[in-house]
Amino acid sequence: MTHPDDALLPLDAVRPAAAPFKGAPEPAPALPVARVAVDNPLPHLDRPFDYLVPASMHESAQPGVRVRVRFAGKLVDGFLLERVEQSDHPGRLATLERVTSPERVLTPEIAGLARAVADRYAGTLADVLRLAVPPRHAKAEAETPAATPTDHPGEAAAAPTVTAPTVTAPTVTAPTVTAPTATAPGHPGTGPADEGVAREAAAEGEGADPGVAGRGGGHTTAEDGAAGPGGPAPAGGPPDAGEWGAYPMGASFLDALRNGRAPRAVWQALPGAGGWPGPVAEAVRATLEGGRGAVVVVPDGKDVALADAALTRVLGPGAHVALTADLGPAERYRRWLRLLRGQVKAVVGTRAAMFAPVADLGLVAIWDDGDDLHAERLAPYPHAREVLALRAHRSGAAVLVGGYTRTAEATQLIATRWARPIVAARQTIRSRAPRVRPAGEDAELAKDQAARAARLPSVAWRALRQGLETGPVLVQVPRRGYLPAVACQHCRAPARCALPPTRSGVPYPGHGFEDPQGTTPGGGKAQDARGAALVPASTRGAQGPSAGPGTARGAQGPSAGPGSARGAQGTVPGAGDASGARGTADGGGDGPGAAVGSGGRYAGPGAGNGPDTAGGSGRLAVPEALPFSGRRSPQEGLLAPETPPRSGSPREGLVVPEAAVPAPGGAEEAGPPGSCHGPLALRAGHAAPYCRWCGRVDPGWRCARCGSPRLRAVVVGARRTAEELGRAFPSVPVRTSGRDGVLATVPATRALVVATPGAEPVAEGGYAAAVLLDGWALLGRADLRAAEEALRRWMNAAALLRPAAELVVLADAAVPAVQALLRWDPVTYAERELADRAELGFPPAVRMATLTGLPAAVRQMLDEARLPAAAQVLGPVPVDDGGQERAMIRVPRAEGAALAAALKGAVGVRTARKAPDVVKVSVDPLDLI
Repeated sequence: MTHPDDALLPLDAVRPAAAPFKGAPEPAPALPVARVAVDNPLPHLDRPFDYLVPASMHESAQPGVRVRVRFAGKLVDGFLLERVEQSDHPGRLATLERVTSPERVLTPEIAGLARAVADRYAGTLADVLRLAVPPRHAKAEAETPAATPTDHPGEAAAAPTVTAPTVTAPTVTAPTVTAPTATAPGHPGTGPADEGVAREAAAEGEGADPGVAGRGGGHTTAEDGAAGPGGPAPAGGPPDAGEWGAYPMGASFLDALRNGRAPRAVWQALPGAGGWPGPVAEAVRATLEGGRGAVVVVPDGKDVALADAALTRVLGPGAHVALTADLGPAERYRRWLRLLRGQVKAVVGTRAAMFAPVADLGLVAIWDDGDDLHAERLAPYPHAREVLALRAHRSGAAVLVGGYTRTAEATQLIATRWARPIVAARQTIRSRAPRVRPAGEDAELAKDQAARAARLPSVAWRALRQGLETGPVLVQVPRRGYLPAVACQHCRAPARCALPPTRSGVPYPGHGFEDPQGTTPGGGKAQDARGAALVPASTRGAQGPSAGPGTARGAQGPSAGPGSARGAQGTVPGAGDASGARGTADGGGDGPGAAVGSGGRYAGPGAGNGPDTAGGSGRLAVPEALPFSGRRSPQEGLLAPETPPRSGSPREGLVVPEAAVPAPGGAEEAGPPGSCHGPLALRAGHAAPYCRWCGRVDPGWRCARCGSPRLRAVVVGARRTAEELGRAFPSVPVRTSGRDGVLATVPATRALVVATPGAEPVAEGGYAAAVLLDGWALLGRADLRAAEEALRRWMNAAALLRPAAELVVLADAAVPAVQALLRWDPVTYAERELADRAELGFPPAVRMATLTGLPAAVRQMLDEARLPAAAQVLGPVPVDDGGQERAMIRVPRAEGAALAAALKGAVGVRTARKAPDVVKVSVDPLDLI
């Protein structure tokens, strides 16, 4: 019986408690609910989920460990963020399947940082954690012994008290879309108008310098760091400032680091052979002396090697670790575990090191923040400078943004007083900077009229000869390879691949290309070993006749027309006779452009014995030396370009380095419909042109516009330059540094070092001279940051020279970037660049995001996104030949967080309804133009 008053109670109050179902796991005795960040890239499911912790996993399921859970019917990986007493989910919770490893690989700081980075860049937590935590290597994890808390005071930071930085929606069976309420706090990367910086400045009081609270409670910058409160100064008076003594604010910056405060500085490093690794190592040592850890991020492996050597020299062996991508998974994970377990407190590495789990972080430093290698290529595409600034803002660490130049983003930090500059006095800079001379000065033109058009004028030759008398010299070439871009010698149209695609299920009837299973309209087959057609239909096999310019014949039929080519197995079209059976060449062509070859090498255009013959044996008509000028000096060996040769002249077939000249009518060379259309290039002087897209060789190339088989160089690469310099200086060794192999250092002996930008090795004692070639290739790029990037690359190379060494830059002296190099004044240039961008509404003065995808998808997302009221939409406009379009959204810096949240919500809506077309979202991308 029930009591009469029970009828007045709710039904749930009188219903007996449900008995546990059969086989239900026993929950953990304490904190039985685990909140897990599931490895799921869908934006509308970007939130933690609640799972039940069984009693068997009570000890191992601690915050920060890797777990396996069942999500949407599948077993997936995840990270346990925290354990709580109860869940907000009213239904039954799924249980943890297993704990992958008891190692707490996700610290509270990194979990919060990952959430903030995901919110800033409109990404997901899973994508950021994939960048922050390396894959597990069980053997390395078992080899390294865990550090005890008594040995490593920073171990307390990894205690299992992780607080979920996002809104929790714990239901697993029926997840709903909820917008996260925890957004990234204001940080320096968001600029002066951001909410976080404004609140911070207001909290410090009127007239106070902005800063992050250090251990001693002080708010310091580079200028007032020494005077702020903090820990006691080391006994015996102030320590030696070392290399920082050359900067007026250097000593106070180091003192603030030693006393546990958090100065924030933008540092313009002095040029010279000493370089930047020494000051960075001293800053890390000062931070370690203050009892805190340090993270140093550099662009590439060469810089990691330099910084690693400097840290080993200053700190001693074993006091830090270096993280690079070429270490291998086991060694990389082993070093990462040393940081996680507190065995070392300093790390240097490439952009992945920005998430290194350094305990009790006291300093984050980034070198050369303008290098595009600092921008992550994977979603959500964070930049190392912004991530480190955000991390320092959250953890109260010091910031050091260094470089020989200053980016507009770093200048923005100074303009908002979030950071202070560290710059040497002008007298010190002048005493260490090289002597810069631009090519094309009036005095030089009066001496050598050919210097205006020369790729390597006489002033550069003098600098190279004089520099080689005392040490190594550096030659910077903007493009890698041999001849990375070629064009038609006659009409200047860019050379494009006329071969069909490598694979295609659609034949090309009527377009001069053979079906893989049939024949060409001319009646012959032209197939490779797999039966795929590789040559135009004007090629014939061994059965029938073929006529016309550039045709090819088999072994049994006549061939007529100028430049015919003969092969025993079905040959390629081209100028001259070239046997294809055993790789030998037989000279028999006597028409225009006929070729003579030997030794199985390609007999290229203009290498025969007709009226346009350039002579030679089995090689492309590339001259023995680049035609740099019309007169040759026995000492120089290289020539400067003359005026273009007349049609039909003996020099018409020469490959002449020259800037790109548009084709008549403004259109590029067009091949047959369905062709690859990729740009052609040359790997060597005796090689046939190959396509940079499909990778196939096209020995019978002819210009589709004028029919000429002759090529000229549009851009000369580093290998071609090294080859020609080696001929000009036969007794001097030539070293190359680029994509094929990057040199970190070179000795102080005589040598010609040819390097691409960013791959310049450091010379012992500095270079005696340097020449910066092809300035137009850097300044003429269609990029918002083209001039800034050119100045950065030039000054990075110039900083490797000895004091007062001669530097020749081949660029117009009237260009502002060249003027900044001449005066060695990147600060003024950066300030003007920032002012221009603010006036035009370009980053970093504003926040900008791009949407890239198919036109219908981009427009639909723009219509559905709840953009801020101040948002301005630009576009969409086509971006490539694949039919994709891109739209840009611009907002004031204060609206940056709202823009990211709106775009993330719009992407979540599209993924929730399973929209087939993907729209790429990028916040503050580098390539805006």
